[in-house]
Amino acid sequence: MSIAVVDRAPVTLDDLNRAAALLTRVDRKYVLAASAADAVLAALPHATRVLEIDGARTFAYRSTYFDTPDLACYLGTAHRRRRRYKVRTRTYVDSGECFLEVKTRRGDATVKRRLPWSGPADRIDADGLGFVDGALSEDRIQLDGALTPTLDVDYLRTTLLMPDGASRATVDSALTWRDRATGRTRTAPGVVIVETKSGAGPSSADHVLWRRGHRPVAVSKYATGLAALRPSLPHNRWHRLLSRADLAA
Repeated sequence: MSIAVVDRAPVTLDDLNRAAALLTRVDRKYVLAASAADAVLAALPHATRVLEIDGARTFAYRSTYFDTPDLACYLGTAHRRRRRYKVRTRTYVDSGECFLEVKTRRGDATVKRRLPWSGPADRIDADGLGFVDGALSEDRIQLDGALTPTLDVDYLRTTLLMPDGASRATVDSALTWRDRATGRTRTAPGVVIVETKSGAGPSSADHVLWRRGHRPVAVSKYATGLAALRPSLPHNRWHRLLSRADLAA
C-alpha cells in the first residue's frame, strides 16, 4: 500500500455511503503504472480520506460477469452501442458479502442498480433474472438471451473520499482475469486502474491526474479482460492497453 494512503485520515463505510452514495454518476477511468499511481496518491488534497474497515484499507474483490451466448454485453461495449449494459455479481472477499449488479448508460452517466445476493455468485436464479429484466427495462433495454457466467475478475481495491464529501475514487491493483469457458488467466501486475466517480463536474482527483498528464481512457475490466483472453474478438478500443508489456499471459 502506498505511504500516501497510509497517512490519510480514515472514513467508515457508513460515512462513505452517506457522503457519496453515487449510483448515478459520471465515471472517469485512468490506467497508470504503479509508480505513477503512487505519485498521484501523494498529490491528492490532504483532506482526502481512505475507507478503513477493521484496520484494513485495501480489500479483495471478485466480480463475475455474465453475458449472453452471442456476447451482447461485450459487443455493446466494443462497438459503443448507446444502450449497452453489464450484469455481474460482486463479492467482497474479506466479508463474504455479495451483490447482483446491473450497470447501464444514460448519456455520459453510468447508472448502477444492485441487489443483495445470497445465492451462488456464478448463478442467477429466477428472482435475479427478474431484477435484471426490471433494471434493464428502466432504460428500454431488452435482454438478448440467457445469461451465463463468462469472466471472473479478481483485484485489490482502495477507496478514497474526496474533500468535497460528494465524490470518490477507487484504486484497483493486482488484477487477474479468468475465462470461465477455457480456464485461461491473464494478470496485470504493473497496472493500476484509478476510477473517479462524481456528479457532472470533475473531482479533485481528476484535476490531480490531469495536471500530471493522465487522461481518461475507455477501459472496461470485463471487456478488456475478455479481449485479452479471446484475441479473435473485436478489440480496437483497447488495442493500446492490450499491447502493454505489463499485461502478462
